[in-house]
Amino acid sequence: MHAHKGDRLVVESAVTGTSRRDGEIVGLHHDDGTPPYDVRWSDTGEITLVFPGPDAHVHHFGPDQDAPGPAGHSAAARFREAPAGLREAHPGDVGRRVAAARRRQGLDLEEAARRARMSPQYLAYLEQRPSDPNLTTLIRLADALGTTLVDLQGGGEDLPPGQGHALLRPRLRDLDEGECRSLLSTHGVGRVALTTPDGPAVFPVNYDVIDDGIVFRTSPEAAPAAAVGAEVAFEVDHVDDALSQGWSVLAVGPARAVTDAGAVRRLDATVHADPWAGGERTLWVEIRPTRLTGRRITPADW
Repeated sequence: MHAHKGDRLVVESAVTGTSRRDGEIVGLHHDDGTPPYDVRWSDTGEITLVFPGPDAHVHHFGPDQDAPGPAGHSAAARFREAPAGLREAHPGDVGRRVAAARRRQGLDLEEAARRARMSPQYLAYLEQRPSDPNLTTLIRLADALGTTLVDLQGGGEDLPPGQGHALLRPRLRDLDEGECRSLLSTHGVGRVALTTPDGPAVFPVNYDVIDDGIVFRTSPEAAPAAAVGAEVAFEVDHVDDALSQGWSVLAVGPARAVTDAGAVRRLDATVHADPWAGGERTLWVEIRPTRLTGRRITPADW
């Protein structure tokens, strides 16, 4: 392991591979950059002598990480523009919640980091990589971003979706048929709406899309079986509370029972949508959409 002043030492969890602690290397004890290092930890601001173990690695950001770049870009901006090998393209849930809270406050990385008493580089790292910051870091971020520790930790995940903050400048747009079909084919749980003797009803089902048909398996005695022979609506959606955005797709069309033995064998072999309800589910139902509509909510500047 070799490092320079200004590089960052990242300590990861041996179990999950996510960041557990992060700090700036502020002092070297060997001219060749080998350990140990003096590290200023981002979560506490304390400087300690560190002998890195196998769960630690160095990110080489350079000694001028907080200085503007040649194009006037800050360190945080340069981090965002770094190649994929330097930063992870898929942030973790904590990072997504932190980034969403920061955007709701209208703060850039530098200002948010100043309020949280941490470097912009570290905040960018949290937002853009799977990470597991400690409790002290999360408390400081929650205070700086006008949110709560519970929200940053995802403590409301068991609540119904959509109870988070609305976007400051939301954009609601209609989806074309191609987008609707693409989104419909990515999901595994949807809702079939139909009329029963007791009135309108909606039932969640595990489904798949085969040859443009929506298929699900149920029991002939179960409530969703009443869809057979009727015009029904089928809805699927996705709500991202961390980013306060989402989409929904509505398909309308006739439902029929799949009775051909060859078609049933094909569905049994190819459909990956086992009913979560369990039990014997021998009836395949297919909905052939005659109308597809959808909407998506995103920030206005997307």
